[in-house]
Amino acid sequence: MRGRGNRVIHWLRNLLCGILIGAGAILPGVSGGVLAVVFDIYRPFMEILTHPKRALPKYWRWLPPLGLGWCAGFMGFAKGIAAAIDFSSTVTTWLFIGLIVGTVPALYREAGKEGRSAASWVSLLLCAGSVFAGLFYISRIACFSAEPNFWWYNFCGVLWGMGVVIPGMTSSSVMMALDLYQPVLEGLANLDFLVLSASLPGLLLTVFLLARLVTWCFRRWYSVAFHGTFGIVLASTLVIIPTSYRGAEEIVLSALCCAGGCALAYFLARLDQRMKMDDPA
Repeated sequence: MRGRGNRVIHWLRNLLCGILIGAGAILPGVSGGVLAVVFDIYRPFMEILTHPKRALPKYWRWLPPLGLGWCAGFMGFAKGIAAAIDFSSTVTTWLFIGLIVGTVPALYREAGKEGRSAASWVSLLLCAGSVFAGLFYISRIACFSAEPNFWWYNFCGVLWGMGVVIPGMTSSSVMMALDLYQPVLEGLANLDFLVLSASLPGLLLTVFLLARLVTWCFRRWYSVAFHGTFGIVLASTLVIIPTSYRGAEEIVLSALCCAGGCALAYFLARLDQRMKMDDPA
């Protein structure tokens, strides 16, 4: 009876993680891949993509709740997140910042699981510095604006695919810098055929083409690759911290949402530890 209850809790936990990962792919500055890493879903997911015959018997129970949750977060939340951003992009961004900050300790421990070398720290600093500089340049200095069409929507799908398999890839931030984010988000919310037919194939192809390469890098240089990922997480979080507020009310709401995100991340981390103890498979 207890085992059945744990399976239900595990199913609901994976559903919630899938929703958050899908929603994270939509929100500017947040990487769905990073959320997959911090929720301990990334490596099993990549193993399924690269070695399905070996991985599916181990992880098949994960797929239905994660898939349903991701679709709900990515497609269903598009309209909700658009409305939340219209209400206050600052408050919405702080919610996801809190979610990421709450998982930083676990991510740091995971990065050092196989030790830390000088190359690991160099990787962390190099990735953090380059990602921060790149995103800062795109969002604050470059003035390029793309005209939405089939090929640019396909490019958005490629960016989303990179965000799935490369932790820290903040695809939505790049879209915002190119003035593509709003039309893509509206297209997803309204199930626009042009947006769906262009972006989804780009997303899927990118995921399957990059999965083996990224998995190989993590298998061969785990500590270096994971510290690089950790640096990307820090940089992509720092660059999206809001700097302007409409008043004291927005500051208070931002603080509450940040605290709520941290609490949710802590709850999911504790739940994941419990699931591992009760059902290691």
